[in-house]
Parts: sequence; structure tokens; C-alpha cells
Amino acid sequence: MKGLYCRAGVNDAEPKFVIQETSLPEALGSHQVRVQVKACGLSPLDLKLLSDVGIQRDLIPVGREVAGVVLQVGDKVSFFQPDDEVIGMLPLDSPCSGLCDSIDIDEHLLVQKPEKLSSVCVAGALRDGLCAYTALHTHARMAAGHTLLVMDGASSFGLMCIQLACYHGVKVLTTSHTPQTHTFLEQLRPSVAKVIPLYKDSSDLLSVVLEETGGLGVDIVVDSGVRLQEEESSEDMKLLPHKHDIITVLGVGGHWVTSHKDLQLDPPDCRLLFLKSASLTFLNHEVWTASSAQQGRYLHILKDIVEKMSAGVLRPQPEEAVPLYEATVAMETVQRHQKKKAVVQL
Repeated sequence: MKGLYCRAGVNDAEPKFVIQETSLPEALGSHQVRVQVKACGLSPLDLKLLSDVGIQRDLIPVGREVAGVVLQVGDKVSFFQPDDEVIGMLPLDSPCSGLCDSIDIDEHLLVQKPEKLSSVCVAGALRDGLCAYTALHTHARMAAGHTLLVMDGASSFGLMCIQLACYHGVKVLTTSHTPQTHTFLEQLRPSVAKVIPLYKDSSDLLSVVLEETGGLGVDIVVDSGVRLQEEESSEDMKLLPHKHDIITVLGVGGHWVTSHKDLQLDPPDCRLLFLKSASLTFLNHEVWTASSAQQGRYLHILKDIVEKMSAGVLRPQPEEAVPLYEATVAMETVQRHQKKKAVVQL
């Protein structure tokens, strides 16, 4: 069978994605489940993170968010049986590519897929749902009555944050990057309190947020990247808030959850966080599968995400599925961040 793999570039060269022949071992581990893959989500590959945790291979498996049907179970598996529909995420060190016809995965990394959810939908939204849940529940301790600012609410991750927060009675403010996404966000149901058009003037963020909160600031900020310098040349970077603006819009005791991996704070920024008794948390969704310390909690999160999708609480934007022979091109597009997500239907 075939799988999608990444051959890391040398000296900052772009990584190459190739389809390779692969096979599964005949013997199945005692707690392993063999799954026939129906759909696989493709997200950008963080080669630096893999290197940091000591995973260095000539060919790195690609595609980790999978949905499929159980073919076979190990002799100590208690959660699943053949023909069960399941979803899950392959761990960082998995030797399997999620785009193989069949994969072997530990039973403790899977949950049942509700019958009414399509495999393509859940494989495309699982990672963003996990990120949103981690940011708002695990890190920010979101509660009814809080005020949340979601940067770039029209992104797949931002949309999950908005819907999850609205469900829990949180007042939501968000930002838009284009006139089209602004219209989309204003028409969302349940509705957000305010959509701030950063494409018009990014300097409006602070004044609008303080006006909407009576000058108190928000309880939670979830960003999609920040600017470290005042002046940025690229148009995309100009739409990102400056780190000082994020800290300024935080209220007393507020939580800032950032996706910026190399964030640097100056002493005045730290002083302002101290004065507000505010906290900063880094969002690394890979930590759930990189460590087994909170495996039960991770499974609870996965189960809650798919149940909320099934109930219509979380309504991800549908991704158009591509066939396996287009997977290489689709992954190259995702890796260059020209598109945030792709889904391959097998």
C-alpha cells in the first residue's frame, strides 16, 4: 500500500513530499487497533518541533488526523471491535502515514465516530477543535460571563473558538482580514458581539475593544500570530496585532493564549502583564500525544469535540476532499501556508 511521506530539505531547502510504498507488520500489538482509513486531514508539518523532541528520520510520515473503520483489534483491546467507526490522531512518533489504506494505532488514541458525522468533515476539523478546546478550557479556564477576543475569527481555528465560546455563554469579539470574511463573521449564528475590520485600519483594535468592554479589557485573547516589530513589510503581517496591543486589551487577571512559537517580550511588556496580574500561555496542541501523562483527559476532549460536532454546536467550514493522487500537491500547498487545511478521501 502507499503512504505520504516528507523528505526534509537540507540547509533550509523546502521539504519534498513523496508517495512511498509501505507495509504493516503481520502481528498486531496487544493494545493496537488496525483501522481502514476513510479520510485524513493534512496540516502543516512542524519539522522544528519534530527535531526538538528527537524525531529524526529520512522519511517522516505525513497525515495524522484520521477517520476510518476498525478492521482488527489486539488481544487486550477493550474499547473497540471490528466494524466500529473511529477517529483519532496519530502520535508524533507514529511510523504510519495517515494516508495509508490501513494503519495500526493504540486504542487509547481513538474515540468512536458518531454515525451522522462524515469522515471527511471530522478528519478536517479534529485538529482545530482540539486546539480551540485546549486554548479555551485547558489554558484560559473559560466561564460564562467572560469576554473573549479571537483574532482572525474566520479561520478554521478561530471559527471553532467562537462557536465553543458562544455555547458556554461567553461574549465574543473577533477580527476580520477581508471584506468577505467580515460579512461572513457578521452573519454567524449564534452571533458575535463585534467584528473588528483590521483590513481597514489595524490600529482600531485597541479603541474598539476598550469601547466594547467599558474600558476594562477582555478576559481572554486567543491570537493567530502576533507582530514583534512595529513595522512589517508583508501585508499578511500587517494584519496581525502587535504584542503590546494584545497585552493592552487584556483586563485584570486576563489570559493571553498565543500560537506564536518564538514570542519575545520586553521588560515593559512583562511589567504591564504583572500590573494586570495577567498570564501568558503557549498553545501547543501536540503536547497531548507527545506525553501520556493526561491521556484520559485527552480522550475526554476528543469525545466531547465529536459529540459537539454531531449535535451542531461546532459547525466547521466544510473542506473539499481531494483524492490520494492529489495529496502531494495538496500537502505542498498546506506546508507553504497558502491553505490552512486539506482533507484526503481514501
